[in-house]
Amino acid sequence: MHFRFVALLLSGLLAACSRGPAPAPQATAPAAKPKPASAAVQPPQVEHPSLRVTTLDGADYDLAGQRGKWVIVNYWATWCGPCIKEMPELSALAAMRQHIAVIGLAYEDTSEDELRAFLAKRPVAYPIARIDVYEPPKDFGAPRGLPTTWLIGPDGRMLRKYTGPVTARMLEEDIAGFGGPKPAAAAPAG
Repeated sequence: MHFRFVALLLSGLLAACSRGPAPAPQATAPAAKPKPASAAVQPPQVEHPSLRVTTLDGADYDLAGQRGKWVIVNYWATWCGPCIKEMPELSALAAMRQHIAVIGLAYEDTSEDELRAFLAKRPVAYPIARIDVYEPPKDFGAPRGLPTTWLIGPDGRMLRKYTGPVTARMLEEDIAGFGGPKPAAAAPAG
């Protein structure tokens, strides 16, 4: 009798620990959305986030002032290899796509002078702000990993959250999937 109880208990525990199908991702809006470009895509936290920061060059940055553009909000750090690797692609998007704006949020406990020195060696074409790791912007919160990136639509709606590295192609495909311009075709090799 005792053996049957233990066997039944063990089989129940094993069934509870088995991998079943993953839960379906939450939709970001009632309309059908494009297939995520990355498995690390997460549903947005706030529908219309606010973000007001002072950039390293002393300018005030207000996300609301970017209406009409697709905005990429990117948490990064100088010690984060994947963050550094994606910075040139984000910079190219900011420089070459007039419909896209990028803001980099340095998520680390360092001085603005240290960040400026880092950026002097690795310049980018988009504004950078240092944020307080103990009080990050409330609508974006503390990241679970770096890099963490959000895609904000021209109407100010948060459309996607990505945890892990992103590419320009991934972001442009998602923008196109949400009704924005299609990615530029690659020039043929000649």
